[in-house]
Amino acid sequence: MIKRYLEAHQKAIQDALLALMEARDTHARVAQAMWHSISAGGKRIRPILAIAATEATHGDVSAVMPIACAIEMIHTYSLIHDDLPAMDNDTLRRGKPTAHVQFDEATAILGGDALLTLAFEVMASPEDSAPEDLTKRLQIIQLIARAVGYQGMVQGQMLDIRAEGRHLDLDALIHMHRLKTGALIEASVMAGALFGHARQHQKQALRSYAKNIGLAFQVVDDILNVVGDPGTLGKAVGTDSSRGKNTFPALMGTHEATAYARDLVQNALNDLQDFDTKADPLRAIAQYIIERKH
Repeated sequence: MIKRYLEAHQKAIQDALLALMEARDTHARVAQAMWHSISAGGKRIRPILAIAATEATHGDVSAVMPIACAIEMIHTYSLIHDDLPAMDNDTLRRGKPTAHVQFDEATAILGGDALLTLAFEVMASPEDSAPEDLTKRLQIIQLIARAVGYQGMVQGQMLDIRAEGRHLDLDALIHMHRLKTGALIEASVMAGALFGHARQHQKQALRSYAKNIGLAFQVVDDILNVVGDPGTLGKAVGTDSSRGKNTFPALMGTHEATAYARDLVQNALNDLQDFDTKADPLRAIAQYIIERKH
């Protein structure tokens, strides 16, 4: 069920992203760098979470699709910058050369900047929006801006860089990754909830769900960097250890890290106990996070 669900929504998101890019000048070099990175595939988990949360709260999925696309643009921008020589200096992403390898460092930086800016243009565009949707969009713009800025993802990346070669305890590691990885995942789920009809207690439950799966996602990423297959992952493995990065397997061992991720996913499933079958995709995504191989 989850495989078909993910594949269907990955295609829908890819088609929507292509339409957004084709509506603009795709011949410029910076646009080529943008499309090179965003068309490389990937799991599209963050935009799919926005869609699934909309479904779980009985909202209009078509209304949230532009927000979902914007979320994927922001995520891709963060990957472009994360791969830069000044950051992680990765040469492969999603099985393709990273943007600074395919083009050059300056073009990669500008391509990432352009994707981030385009995301907010898309979220702010009022075409065909009902007045109540405009209010929701404004709330979502604030929500996402906070999640990816210096109080969220950017701060998490800064903490990650400064922690290389140093030892973090579990609380510090959790804090870092709740910002670096978890903040945008949480914002994606809550954006979907805003487009639905979530009551206050449901919003609280969805926020807890998102925090749990966001951290579980990072724990599994850390594990795959140790035991994953580079061909399946589309990127190199063993890089965290070589860079002296703080990871969950390094701190607690691979076996304990796996158990910890499973506990987080179970907590996420518990968060959804009062939701009806419309939340089944969210439940399946939580299970997918712990079972994935890439």
